[in-house]
Amino acid sequence: MSPETKDDYATERVAVIRPNVDDSTVQGAAAATDVEHSMGLLKSLKLYRHACLWSIFLSTCIVMEGFDNAFLASLFAYPPFQRNFGVAQPDGTYQLTAAWQTGLTNGVLAGQILGLFANGIIADRFGYRKTLVGALVACIGFIFIIFFAESLVQLLIGEIFIGIPWGVFQTVTTTYAAEVCPTHLRAYLTTYVNLCWVIGQFIASGVLRAMLSRDDKWGYKIPFALQWIWPVPLIIGIWLAPESPWWLVRRGRLEEAKKSLARLTTRNSGVPFNPDETVAMMVHTNEMEKELLAGTSYTDLFKGVNLRRTEIVCVTWMIQTLCGSTFMGYSTYFYQQAGMAVENSFSMSLGQYALGAVGTVTSWFLMQWFGRRTLYLAGQVVMCVLLLTIGCAAFAGKENVAAQWAIGSLLLIYTFTYDATVGPVCYSLVAELTSTRLRTKSVVLARNMYNITGIITNIITPRMLNPTEWNWGAKSGFFWAGACFVCAVWTFFRLPEPKGRTYGELDVLFENGVSARKFKSTVVDSIDGISRERVAEKEKALAEDVMVERVDTHSH
Repeated sequence: MSPETKDDYATERVAVIRPNVDDSTVQGAAAATDVEHSMGLLKSLKLYRHACLWSIFLSTCIVMEGFDNAFLASLFAYPPFQRNFGVAQPDGTYQLTAAWQTGLTNGVLAGQILGLFANGIIADRFGYRKTLVGALVACIGFIFIIFFAESLVQLLIGEIFIGIPWGVFQTVTTTYAAEVCPTHLRAYLTTYVNLCWVIGQFIASGVLRAMLSRDDKWGYKIPFALQWIWPVPLIIGIWLAPESPWWLVRRGRLEEAKKSLARLTTRNSGVPFNPDETVAMMVHTNEMEKELLAGTSYTDLFKGVNLRRTEIVCVTWMIQTLCGSTFMGYSTYFYQQAGMAVENSFSMSLGQYALGAVGTVTSWFLMQWFGRRTLYLAGQVVMCVLLLTIGCAAFAGKENVAAQWAIGSLLLIYTFTYDATVGPVCYSLVAELTSTRLRTKSVVLARNMYNITGIITNIITPRMLNPTEWNWGAKSGFFWAGACFVCAVWTFFRLPEPKGRTYGELDVLFENGVSARKFKSTVVDSIDGISRERVAEKEKALAEDVMVERVDTHSH
């Protein structure tokens, strides 16, 4: 067998890495893997119904963050807020300076970065439930700072502080969803996080649209106060939730992991399920990763095969910002700078977030048909075309009413495309492509790279749109179209397809250095041993080598 043939063969079928565990654990892991592959979507829903409900409940924390993020960006276009905190313009209107727009949005991101890095340590030590409860308690206190803020400096301090618990929400909810559900449900529950974002944004836009009739500071203070509604019921529910069995296995608490699995699954569901075998699969995967990894610290993210996985999850999350999604965050302000009236701009934003929710639900069906990688790449290509068109439409001028509505309509289509592809699929990819032992820290680092990228885009986007700065308006679409194209090129060459793979199989594919474009087609041998087909092929190759040696010996 030639070296070239061996290389080609390795991309089609790879052998599993066998950790140093007893035979019963290997057999149990193999049985659980076979059951997980054979269940399908409907059986998985039937068996893991409780896990789905708990994951959905914990992800509700993201609604809070989506609410305030959308609300803060929309405030830049809200007349009472502009009068109280903005600078008078020659035409008699008020505008918050681009520097303060940047400062407020980046203040939140700075707090999130702190919260994310702390979460990478705290969640690994104390578990997901306790970490979330602590973050929600902190939220209650920090909302006071925002509510009573009477200056931009006070508001900035409040946004920095409240960003810390939000950083916790961003990763714990995703990792919890990835760990409590089987292979066939991971994509739906991790992408549900994006739907929570959109729901929060929709509520914020609706509340602020309803407040347009008010002409005093209570028009923006009341929405701030509404954030106190969420924490208490969430604290009670999360305290009663089962802990992630994967986290318990990593801590060596196997009996507790079995009890957690019992709470996450449905008895008498008619679906064959053995908690001992499922825990054995988790133990097997954990031990396999122990042999591949030196440990579970942040430095281990950059060692060996994990370096590739770290690059993939970080860039995947950065693409969420680099593909031009900043337009959506500043949509209300953007619509006004494109020439729309205040009422119309808020109404368009409301429609935008409604379309975002529909797009996220649509992504669940699209992922089932096309997979993660294809959907992620196709979304970026379509968005690149839409951004180019928005840039071209800007040449019609602000006075052209038809062009204004055309730009607004294109941005709505862009939002739907984003929330049907890149927005939700990102959460599934990041949660699935990390190693289980380093998942919390991998997601933390990836989200922080997203936040750092967000800081950069938050510096330049207000300047692009603000009439007192660069005043590009809709012509900014050209810039983001270029960025989106670069992201699409990276996705084509570097992003693998995790659909239908267990975490153990993904470990094997990464360890064998399988090309991103061949992840989908490569066959992974069963966990309990090399398949009979593989053994037969090896025996045949060995026999051929022996025959060649005999011929060489006789010839001499």
